[in-house]
Amino acid sequence: MTEVAEAHYLDHLRIATERLSGVAVARHGYGRHLKRVRMIEAGHPIPDAAGLEGADRALKLADGADVNDLVLVLMSGGASANWIAPAEGISFEDKQAVTRALLRSGAVIGEINTVRKHLSRIKGGRLAVHAHPAKLVTIAISDVPGDDPSAIGSGPTIPDPTTLHDARAIVAKYNLDIPDSITRALNESKNETPKPGDHIFTGNQVVLAARPADAMRAAEAAVRGAGYDCISLGDRVEGEAREVAAAHAELARKLRAQGKRVVILSGGELTVTIRGKGRGGPNQEYALALAIALAGMPAVAALAADTDGTDGGSGAATDPAGALIDSESMARAKSRGLDPAAFLADNNSGDFFESLGDLLVPGPTFTNVNDFRAIIVDSP
Repeated sequence: MTEVAEAHYLDHLRIATERLSGVAVARHGYGRHLKRVRMIEAGHPIPDAAGLEGADRALKLADGADVNDLVLVLMSGGASANWIAPAEGISFEDKQAVTRALLRSGAVIGEINTVRKHLSRIKGGRLAVHAHPAKLVTIAISDVPGDDPSAIGSGPTIPDPTTLHDARAIVAKYNLDIPDSITRALNESKNETPKPGDHIFTGNQVVLAARPADAMRAAEAAVRGAGYDCISLGDRVEGEAREVAAAHAELARKLRAQGKRVVILSGGELTVTIRGKGRGGPNQEYALALAIALAGMPAVAALAADTDGTDGGSGAATDPAGALIDSESMARAKSRGLDPAAFLADNNSGDFFESLGDLLVPGPTFTNVNDFRAIIVDSP
């Protein structure tokens, strides 16, 4: 996104280089060569010190803007972790701790971001406060179900409809073990976010450049072009990964019984409640649960992956995006002495698919339009 913006201003409009300043923050391994804007690679999904630097630079740039300036904010999924600016009284370590607790809890992304917004100096519309009175334009690539701009990257330039009460309710709902400083911050009225109707947002513009639904439509066209029927379950599927996989497997079996030659597509962000000690992300866990549920069904294959190229993992650019399965997955696992149910119980889908050689590792895609899943039911 930053490369395109630089090309627009410097190459197409040919403005003077010194008129353009900025900072771009992406996860480690996702940096691009930029001419003028400072590129910072930061931690994701757990924030790190580089994310602190990136957020600090963004806030200072916004503070320096005046009524004659344009503040252009390019947002994509991942910014909630990449831009880290803890609220007063919260240490960086405490912010990392609450992020880990949220990610392990099974909370959906909207709930996670509600808590994040109320613990930050940049999220939940606060960057807009710093940029005022400059003209503010946000261009976003959506990675969230429903494309709510306030949820993309925790909405740093968007009024926040959620409240401190909502954040406290989420902590209670999942019985999160969080530091005392986090509890105090969520009870501190000054950490309430700016709301819809606040004059700070008057005249600001928000544009969605790409959405998960756009990717789903393109995939559906490709499926039909390949001669398959297509059932799209939409781009807003949420829920526990293994439970969603079981439901999708049941649908696949019904379609096979009807003699269909079809591809089932779905998007949206699944969750995993971590009870084991293994490794893997929601797409890998979905794929493992799906393989178990489809065991013995011939002429079937599936893919589950995150479109940014990384599904959970350590935050490295070499982390897998997801996994692939087919009608032979369970047989191959058995021949290697692997117990799929044991791997699933330990949330260890990563090791399972690595043993089979079925991890999907495309590397960085440099964009993010949420997760993508496809189940192919072919003629046996």
